[in-house]
Amino acid sequence: MTTKKFPLAGLIALALSGFLAIMTETLPAGLLPEISQSLNITTGAAGQLVTLYAFGSILAAIPVIGATKSWTRKHLFMTAIAGFFLFNTLTAISNAYWLTLIARFMVGIAAGVVWGMLAGYARRMVSEALAGRAMAIALVGTPVALSFGVPAGTWLGNLVGWHAVFGIMSGFAALLFVFVWGVLPDFAGVKGNAEVTYRAVWQTKGVRPLLLVTLFWLGAHNIFYTYIAPFLATRHIQHVDVTLLIFGIAALVSIILTGIWIDQHLRPLAVASLGSFVIVAVLLAIVHDPVVTNILVGVWGLSFGGAATLLQTALGQRVNNDALDLVMSLNATVWNISIAGAGMIGGLLVQSGHVILIPWLVAVMAMFGWLIVIKHLK
Repeated sequence: MTTKKFPLAGLIALALSGFLAIMTETLPAGLLPEISQSLNITTGAAGQLVTLYAFGSILAAIPVIGATKSWTRKHLFMTAIAGFFLFNTLTAISNAYWLTLIARFMVGIAAGVVWGMLAGYARRMVSEALAGRAMAIALVGTPVALSFGVPAGTWLGNLVGWHAVFGIMSGFAALLFVFVWGVLPDFAGVKGNAEVTYRAVWQTKGVRPLLLVTLFWLGAHNIFYTYIAPFLATRHIQHVDVTLLIFGIAALVSIILTGIWIDQHLRPLAVASLGSFVIVAVLLAIVHDPVVTNILVGVWGLSFGGAATLLQTALGQRVNNDALDLVMSLNATVWNISIAGAGMIGGLLVQSGHVILIPWLVAVMAMFGWLIVIKHLK
């Protein structure tokens, strides 16, 4: 059942949930020196707060979504938001490294549930003709958090302390819990449907190729995005924050345009976006002018901003509503694996002094994704 009126408030609640998840995940990265000093650990050890969050998301999405598929969707989603409140609060008051690690792992589990449900929830709330637009709105919290929220959180953390910032995130989760309760419609879980299994979803035509595209596209993007600072240094660009702001604004524009066009032009948008990414990566490899580099980063933002919406819309079209959360939890797991893999591969290139090879690797990975899209996305 879908709502008769376009459910803007509910979609905003979903977008704010994604914003909360990204903020919670990435805040430690900007506050590592403060966290390490406060907990009396090394900066590398503090960095494991991000790693444990990612592991929680990777390990939780599939088993938790599978085990709770009979729950009403609103019940499960609100449980995940409550998890953000509880474990961000624990992080905010913890002065012990081991306890902070546990809190980060547990809030990562909550994030895995949110990412496993977000796109499917948005699709359930509207008619098929508006599914892409709804998902574009529901997923807008991610680029907003990356582009504006994380820098603001880092600045605030330096001002009032990292414990206080996680306390603010906890308060935000509490307010969001109330908002979600008031505006998000509920949908029944899956009961007595033997066909709705991960095996059946995995074997559904078109699902595996699209998950492979997610692996290549997101992996390529994250290698570049994670290690953009050392790459920009080779182009004599010192103000990385300005370059990232350019990327973020372009990504927001991309999401808006994707939301307008996706329901009629899904395949052309996906082909054009990935193809543009390949071209930009090659040009970034051979261009050394700082101004042109920043322009190319803006084009990269335009090519990538709608990626999540495009991929998850395509996945959602291949399964029925009962299987939405299962296929999206598979996608969320692949997404997080691509992030983890990108961090390791990019780190090896940087440590070995081969930063200049990053755009070439990105171009090859994106090319593989582009070829799969051309062949399998109809």
